[in-house]
Amino acid sequence: MPQDIGTEEALRLHGDGAQLVEVLGKSEYGDAHLPGAIHIPLRRLDRDAPGMLDRSRPVVVYCFDYQ
Repeated sequence: MPQDIGTEEALRLHGDGAQLVEVLGKSEYGDAHLPGAIHIPLRRLDRDAPGMLDRSRPVVVYCFDYQ
């Protein structure tokens, strides 16, 4: 079930084995993303995630949008 979490919780989950997925565009990903994050733009998430993510591990999907 989706839920909102903060950066600290996302990093804690990643430390516990969760996969971090940043969904902003390529240039935004290059500017700022959490360490260890996988880049899958939102418009390609449904198509690309099954081939890029480990289904046995939790996934944290986020975007660093400072607006």
